[in-house]
Amino acid sequence: MSMFGIGLPELMMILILALVVMGPKKMPAIAKALGRGLNEFRHATQEIKNSIEIDMSDHDQDKRS
Repeated sequence: MSMFGIGLPELMMILILALVVMGPKKMPAIAKALGRGLNEFRHATQEIKNSIEIDMSDHDQDKRS
């Protein structure tokens, strides 16, 4: 099971459908843009997670003082 609850059969069906709809010439550009978008999303969520962890540790230290 992948990140969004989509299994391999569903992912293959989506890729085949995208190939039919978009055409083979546009697929590399679309895949590249999708990869960049996912990378930016992961980076942003990691920054948010780190910020929350820092805030929580600061809050815990303030509570102990």
